[in-house]
Amino acid sequence: MPPKTRTKPKAQAPRKKQHDAEHAFAFDRAYYRRYYEDPRTRVSDPKDDETLGRFLGAYLRLMNQPVTRVLDLGCGLGRLRKVFAREFPQATYTGVERSEYLCERYGFSQGSVVDYRGRGRYDLVVCKGVMQYLSGADAVRALNNLERLTRGCLYLEALTQEDWDSACDQARTDGAVYLRPARFYRERLQKSFVACGGGVYLHKDAGAVLYALETL
Repeated sequence: MPPKTRTKPKAQAPRKKQHDAEHAFAFDRAYYRRYYEDPRTRVSDPKDDETLGRFLGAYLRLMNQPVTRVLDLGCGLGRLRKVFAREFPQATYTGVERSEYLCERYGFSQGSVVDYRGRGRYDLVVCKGVMQYLSGADAVRALNNLERLTRGCLYLEALTQEDWDSACDQARTDGAVYLRPARFYRERLQKSFVACGGGVYLHKDAGAVLYALETL
């Protein structure tokens, strides 16, 4: 998750022009070194993934949602894999990455949230920090694919225009992306998912019983 600022972000130099095509992004060693590995420039600390994984484990147990299959789309360095192994010890984990560099380094399956097919549906699907790198058309395709792949819970994190304007640390966050309003995602998710807060969306096929104040 892009680091938050507790005050209104300071004025920055003009943001780089948003990319015109998805292939313009270079998810190479330099990219991951800057945004994920170098403590001076990375957008999140490894402890953030630990906290996120524990949160998802606790929340799904609270909702009595069994997890036997986990799909991590855009898994990055794969930091959630170890956390999920503890939170969901009976579950299989599939990490999918578009980056050829990461797939060669960690052995992930190479693919994209836009058209990854997988085998059947998953109890927990994670899509973290991916959507803002997709063009509008591909973002719609990706959301449709997430609906198809999820039978239980979806965790979705995407940098929005609102985040860039008032929430994230612009000095560390990659701003040369496709920034869209949050409603772009919410309006398309509400057809098949129930928003439960914290980036958690429960598929309407999951069969969970939710009280009124547990949903947004």
